[in-house]
Amino acid sequence: MPKVTFIEHNGTRHELDADSGLSLMEVAVANSVPGIDADCGGACACATCHVYVDESWLGKVGDKTDMETSMLDFAEGVQDSSRLACQITLSAELDGLIAQLPESQH
Repeated sequence: MPKVTFIEHNGTRHELDADSGLSLMEVAVANSVPGIDADCGGACACATCHVYVDESWLGKVGDKTDMETSMLDFAEGVQDSSRLACQITLSAELDGLIAQLPESQH
């Protein structure tokens, strides 16, 4: 069971246990993490689950798809580490993953 940490823009941490196979977005929604609205329900059709993946994890979460890259065009404050949480599937290899929430999503 991987553990993930969401860090709000104000520094508030949410350290959560997650089931492998769930998306990072599903874990955030199930645990009421503020700033993850997930308006499209995980269909990669909005950017309301935008997160910044900690740089030490970027190589482990997989590459962005073309669709994810297109959706990030609608997000504010996009950085190189920007990802949509709905597109990151959790596994034992992602135990300890850290994702920060953009200031625009508070």
